[in-house]
Amino acid sequence: MTSLPPWANGPFELLVHAEGHLLSGEDFDRRIALISFDDAIEVAITTYLTLHPIQRGGRTYPKDHVEKWLSSYHSKLDFLDKELATRTLTWEVERSHIIWAHDHRNEQYHGGKKGTPEKNVLGIVRKSALWIFSLLFEDSEVEQRLAQAIEDASVPAPPQRDSKFDRVIDSQYGMVEVCDQTYYASELLFSVDHSAYREVGARLLSGDNPSKDKEGD
Repeated sequence: MTSLPPWANGPFELLVHAEGHLLSGEDFDRRIALISFDDAIEVAITTYLTLHPIQRGGRTYPKDHVEKWLSSYHSKLDFLDKELATRTLTWEVERSHIIWAHDHRNEQYHGGKKGTPEKNVLGIVRKSALWIFSLLFEDSEVEQRLAQAIEDASVPAPPQRDSKFDRVIDSQYGMVEVCDQTYYASELLFSVDHSAYREVGARLLSGDNPSKDKEGD
């Protein structure tokens, strides 16, 4: 999978944020997903229009047109309409459907009705956001990229050894022989039970050593 250009990372992070909430499935998360996908549409267009022409395939637009397009959500869709016509493409999601989903978003964000968004509304706004992102940033792998980002975010970081714990455990317990092989106590304990490794290391660092208390008795 190719890497994204740096200017596409901001809009893409909004997609990841929205997708994460959508997959959670709770009522609150569905509301946040609707808002975030809708925001991703607007941010993608804004980002694209404010790029240097070299960063968008050499495409140039009159400054006064850009200022007008950036003025509102609907004017940003006006830009998209013109851009599609220039590229001889059609709306992958009907403009009226995108506006319908946007109106639902406004109810969540500004209005007094904050019910759980319907699945078809979420489906429309998600498809719209991914399509517009892929169109403007020429990313045909956005679905795979999004799935990978969600997977990466869900994988916990592997546990790490701590040099302070290593020193204090090895000072107390030294070397351990297993099947004619000799290991540092810290290495062995970390390998079989990293939670116990951290507990023992923290206890020894704090000066709490039950084995010494027993020797004193």
